Amino acid sequence: MRIDAHQHFWRMDRGDYGWLDAAPEVLRRDHLPSDLAPLLARHGIAATILVQAAPTIAETAFLLALAQDSETVAGVVGWADLLAPDAAGAIGLMAEDPLLVGLRPMVQDLADDDFLLDPRLAPALETMARLGLVFDALVLPRHLSRLLVVADRHPGLSIVVDHGAKPFIRTGCLDPWRADMAALAARGHVTCKLSGFVTEASPSWSAADLAPYAAHLLDCFGPDRLIWGSDWPVVNVAGGYDAWWEAATVLTAALDEAQRTAIFGGNAARIYLTTRGRRALRPTSGDHRAEGP
Repeated sequence: MRIDAHQHFWRMDRGDYGWLDAAPEVLRRDHLPSDLAPLLARHGIAATILVQAAPTIAETAFLLALAQDSETVAGVVGWADLLAPDAAGAIGLMAEDPLLVGLRPMVQDLADDDFLLDPRLAPALETMARLGLVFDALVLPRHLSRLLVVADRHPGLSIVVDHGAKPFIRTGCLDPWRADMAALAARGHVTCKLSGFVTEASPSWSAADLAPYAAHLLDCFGPDRLIWGSDWPVVNVAGGYDAWWEAATVLTAALDEAQRTAIFGGNAARIYLTTRGRRALRPTSGDHRAEGP
């Protein structure tokens, strides 16, 4: 089963998407399940992981409500204030909704590059690990050394690096991103998303421009710890869903069918949906039929 492991929904009148104020016009409108549905159907994608786009608990509640009514959403990666004094308790309450599969601080937007090193994160991250919530890391290359510290401090926490940490594809720069990603990949509880590449490339990008970065992620993480995502609708500023899907199939063409199946669905199911998320996606033991919702 194919899973798009990174997509967003938003409704502009909610008013908490500050980053959209300066975004391209194509993004500054509502993007909801009915808009994504034709794209999923066209590419045979059965389910998605819906990821937060605003640093508010209110937006996470909005996404969970959308997910409840949209059977294609297998789980939600939401947001919580991980530095709040009551973060552990708040996360526990949020996790009562089984559709919450992870949390994502928007590290790339924070003024403090050392946010990930703050020891006050420990209670929140330990609670996430205990509850089986994934830590989605929205980071840039300069944050990778800090993320490595988090990985070493919390070996029981499942960490997923969003968008391959947004390498500098536009300029063709590979270092020090290359070494830092290899160091993270040496930690078995760290996984990486093959997503977001096209928005880091030049407007006239081709699969060849993306190939050195995808190849490095495959070398480091292997096909068992790499997860494909569309980053829809953000992908619309750089060619759209169809173009990125075709590029991703080219970038993984040398793999065998089982490896491609893992990247385009199996790994996301294992990382996000083993103990949480929409139960209908998990086969029963014995006959591999889906359970009820």
